[in-house]
Amino acid sequence: MSTEHPGLLDGATAPAEQAHLFGHAAAEAFLAQSYRSGKGHHAILIEGPEGIGKATLAFRFAHHVLTHPDPLSAPETIADPDPHSALGRQIASGASHNLLHLSRPVDEKTGRMRAAITVNEVRRAGKFFAQTSGSGNWRIVIVDPADDLNRNAANAILKILEEPPRNAMFLVLTHAPGKLLPTIRSRCLPLTLAPLSDPDLEQALGSLGVALPPSRSDRLLQAAGGSVSTALKLINYGGFDILEAFHAIVAQGGGAPRKDVHKLADVLAAKDGDTLYDFFCGQANDHVVTRARAAAVGGDIAAADRLARLSSALTEKIAIAAGYNLDRKQTVIEILDEIAGQTGH
Repeated sequence: MSTEHPGLLDGATAPAEQAHLFGHAAAEAFLAQSYRSGKGHHAILIEGPEGIGKATLAFRFAHHVLTHPDPLSAPETIADPDPHSALGRQIASGASHNLLHLSRPVDEKTGRMRAAITVNEVRRAGKFFAQTSGSGNWRIVIVDPADDLNRNAANAILKILEEPPRNAMFLVLTHAPGKLLPTIRSRCLPLTLAPLSDPDLEQALGSLGVALPPSRSDRLLQAAGGSVSTALKLINYGGFDILEAFHAIVAQGGGAPRKDVHKLADVLAAKDGDTLYDFFCGQANDHVVTRARAAAVGGDIAAADRLARLSSALTEKIAIAAGYNLDRKQTVIEILDEIAGQTGH
């Protein structure tokens, strides 16, 4: 992880500093044309899986709007931001007086990112809008992602969305729009981004100087699911080996050797292993959801219901373990046992 940008993966570029966007030309064109019409929505909900470029698109659009504050005279397309311009440097460093990036804050005691965006963070948005812009420009808030808002923070954001100040714009990012308050979704214009195609993903990784191992390229692309962040975890963090070990254990049902289960749990519970642990938890739950969906499509409603309940139970277990700082090794072992017992063959 980057010390300058907490939460940023090794090998990644912070979205505020990213000069290029891959795979979302249609969405970018829609934003440019909507803004130029002078009838753009004050709140846009940018939806899509994690790591596909939602934040990069949001910062590019913010740069475009702040560069061209008069919509009717704005260009028809969004140009790559100039990182050497005054505005580009301000946005990259978080020093722009017209752009506020709300994300999970860092706990000063532990140096780690907190589990949620709190109401105190959202109050920064209230103060931000209360200030008078010296340039009379737009005021833009990027919520990244809204999935991390706790209940009080979500309600505080909702109040601002209900009565937005003049020349205010919200770019609300979400990996899972179904988990947001319906009232937040109803006050935003949805813009859905699809996972990157394999060529776009390879191009995005190439721009970061990351090459796919030739012997694993096809399997890595399939496992990445069109997400740059997932690809980086697979390549730079050993995530691919974790996935192979996980699937090998699950495939054996309850008969996997305990030494294999404990070996994987030890790796995931290692000190400073937050990224791999979170990666495993997400992949494990995705595995169950995929199996549930396949069962439903195949007409096995009982199995689909059982697996859906398992997914909910795993989500709760992972949340409780994080909230109470429970032993990660034991949590991993319990997850493996429950999934192997329900989905293994």
